[in-house]
Amino acid sequence: MSYQRISVEPLSPVIGAEIGGVSLGDPVDDDTFQEIHDALMEHVVIFFRDQDITLDQQKDFGRRFGELHIHPAAPKPEGHPEILVIHADEKSKHVAGHGWHSDVSCDEEPPMGSILRLTEVPEGGGGDTMFANMYAAYDALSDRMKTYLDGMEALHSSEHVYNGRYGLKQDLRDNGYPEAAHPVVRTHPVTKRKSLYVNSGFTTRLLGVPKPESDAMLNLLFEHVKTPEFHCRFRWRENSIAFWDNRCAQHHALWDYYPKRRHGYRVTVKGDKPM
Repeated sequence: MSYQRISVEPLSPVIGAEIGGVSLGDPVDDDTFQEIHDALMEHVVIFFRDQDITLDQQKDFGRRFGELHIHPAAPKPEGHPEILVIHADEKSKHVAGHGWHSDVSCDEEPPMGSILRLTEVPEGGGGDTMFANMYAAYDALSDRMKTYLDGMEALHSSEHVYNGRYGLKQDLRDNGYPEAAHPVVRTHPVTKRKSLYVNSGFTTRLLGVPKPESDAMLNLLFEHVKTPEFHCRFRWRENSIAFWDNRCAQHHALWDYYPKRRHGYRVTVKGDKPM
């Protein structure tokens, strides 16, 4: 694609690009918005540097892409129900995003995308995020495996993720743990490309097959997602932003910096039911 309003520097041949020439603290005009949107569609995840913006400005940018999603379980900053706080320090027993996953795929309508800004990064490095292209993961499957998976659904559950981590069941967004069945292979509503849509964070069962078969196939697919040729790795700096298309990407936040601090804020854009 040709870009006139922004610069686009790919991180890898398969996924990821760094965007320059735009300040997300300022109103984004329609032409610039369209180029950012196109870059996201082309590269699956895009990155911005030196974005010292407020929570309201971050939400305003997210709203250009759609209504904002409210996380079903995590606590929110006062006055900002659409903001998910990402924090880890010497007291943390777990960190958000540790393990390959697609955000909140347990919702009936999982998020379209997530916009994460880190305001504090571990001193001396660490805390990178890995991203995986699920178009590439699907394309790399054999024709026989594609035939097997096309038309199949999988159950995405959240109780094992959220239970005991974020308080009582009645404190959750819907007074319960979200659970939904989605196609194993989904078609992107914009690009019309097929991608693999199971993840080790939330996907618990392939529907319509015996449990031993489901377990074996899911383990195979979870390992497939880890293939390095599908990946890029982003090294954070203070006030960097990552914006990933949750419909065709998975990510994995590395927790290699304990007991150092890592802190930031995520805005998530609502999506639609996977098809």
